[in-house]
Amino acid sequence: MEAYNSGKEGMIEIVFFDLETNVPNRAGQRFWVLEFGAIVVCPQKLVELESYSTLIRPKDLSVVSLKSSRCNGITRAAVANAPSFEQVADKIFSILNGRVWAGHNIQRFDCIRIKEAFADIGRPAPEPVGMIDSLGVLTEKFGRRSGNMKMASLATYFGLGQQKHRSLDDVRMNLEVLKHCATVLFLESSLPNVLNGKWQGSPTIMTRSRTNGKLQCREEASQKSPQISSIGYQKSVPYTRGSLRKVTERV
Repeated sequence: MEAYNSGKEGMIEIVFFDLETNVPNRAGQRFWVLEFGAIVVCPQKLVELESYSTLIRPKDLSVVSLKSSRCNGITRAAVANAPSFEQVADKIFSILNGRVWAGHNIQRFDCIRIKEAFADIGRPAPEPVGMIDSLGVLTEKFGRRSGNMKMASLATYFGLGQQKHRSLDDVRMNLEVLKHCATVLFLESSLPNVLNGKWQGSPTIMTRSRTNGKLQCREEASQKSPQISSIGYQKSVPYTRGSLRKVTERV
């Protein structure tokens, strides 16, 4: 398989993508893609090179709720005048084919829906040169520090805001979550005897505070002691940018 080349010999790019679909509410009802969103990322610098998103009108509009059951605003009226999948298939194919695919739970959900959508129009589906499913990677490497592995929980853990359940917003959040997780793991591997296991369980930024010789988050330290420690930083700087059952519901 020939890898996508963006003008530089041997340059492989990563495409983070996400789908929004209907939620089947009766036996035999299938998933239909209602929105596609993707960003193309340079793996060397983690900068966004290209983005694309579109609402998609399903063949059967009745599968889309009149009123959105989520905060994403994707209703029957919202997709009624959107292009069909066949009309945007060329663009989606060009973005996905020959790149490394990345996303949250894409192996069990999004990849299957893409193949189904291309099969519906009688066209071969795009193929990746590699795949990064952040659900599996983070479960193995980062663990359940946020309580569970839902993207919304991971984003809350790092103070990245609420998940919007819109494709383009979600893939950008996915990338930021990976950056944060990678930074934490890098710091822990750099000082394993100091940091490992000492700063899990709180979404607040770590500062130094001496309590029985252990490092604690400011939030935890303040709950245990009414006095502010005289050692360490006194102000945290929040990040300012704004389910595993994905087979049956969105993560």
